[in-house]
Amino acid sequence: MRIAILGGTGSFGQALAGRLAELGEDEVVIGSRDAARARQAADALGGGKVSGNENGRAVRDADLVVLAVNADAALDTARELSAALGETPLLSVASAIRFERGLGALPDPDARSLAERVQDAVAAPVAAGLHSIAAANLDAAPPEEDALICADDPRAKELALELAAKLVAGRALDVGPLASARALEGLTAVIVNLNRRYKAHAGIRVTGVLDGESAIQSAIQ
Repeated sequence: MRIAILGGTGSFGQALAGRLAELGEDEVVIGSRDAARARQAADALGGGKVSGNENGRAVRDADLVVLAVNADAALDTARELSAALGETPLLSVASAIRFERGLGALPDPDARSLAERVQDAVAAPVAAGLHSIAAANLDAAPPEEDALICADDPRAKELALELAAKLVAGRALDVGPLASARALEGLTAVIVNLNRRYKAHAGIRVTGVLDGESAIQSAIQ
């Protein structure tokens, strides 16, 4: 699979590219507004199957594009690249959380998820997920947690689940339609608060569902 990571020079994008580079199974293109910076990030990962380019070129011929830019840049980036994306599936991983002194991280007050608003901005089918996985958890061994994915489009969901399964020691789980991103994005605020309160790198593990490859196959059938 050829995976383009927009925002691949940011903390989560770099961690994701690093994990995929270590696995060595997929061709990875790091995207950035600055092509030179993207190429530097790719070189830092040893090159090989990892390359870098400016965002518009990075998405060319990709099987899956990961929108890993900061939440406040996600909609503008999606609009700018809508034509270049065409019908290529797009995985939105950002959460528009906010911070309030004395309370901590709070979920986006918007009634609709950022991923749903991204879908409004592009013709490409959008999936959402990986919101409970911290960049720091991708730096070492695959984290002992599950990865949660949602989408309306079956192909976008299938590719996102395939990617997610490579990242965790747990399962890649289908949590339903794209509207479920409202809960997944809000879950980021919960994880951030747990990490701050307990000085941890928390993740999510779902009980009572199938284990391993059978969970993925069940989700995409």
